[in-house]
Amino acid sequence: MSNLSLGFSQNRKYLEGQARIFKALGHPSRLLMAEALTRGPLCVAELQRLVGADMSTVSRHLAVLKAADIVADEKRGLHVYDRLKLNCLAQFLAGTASALSRQAQERQAQLAAMMTP
Repeated sequence: MSNLSLGFSQNRKYLEGQARIFKALGHPSRLLMAEALTRGPLCVAELQRLVGADMSTVSRHLAVLKAADIVADEKRGLHVYDRLKLNCLAQFLAGTASALSRQAQERQAQLAAMMTP
């Protein structure tokens, strides 16, 4: 196998791993849960209240996040807490929030310019 094809093969696995993470974050409820976990561990009941879904739905969303290695759980006495395992996610979410805010401001400025005679 040539160095070029080996590099592509390794890069492809890396890209597939990234795609798995983005896919797991691709649902608004999972993104909301992950964002909440950037502030610290939460139990499933807290995540359920946050998302406003039934326990089985929240558990399925958590399973997707865990399978993508975004979230991990830890038992504390009788309770299980979920925590963010992908620590860089807080920075990524802050960056995307900033970009969306900037885009909204640009659109407002464009609309204001269109309304000015």
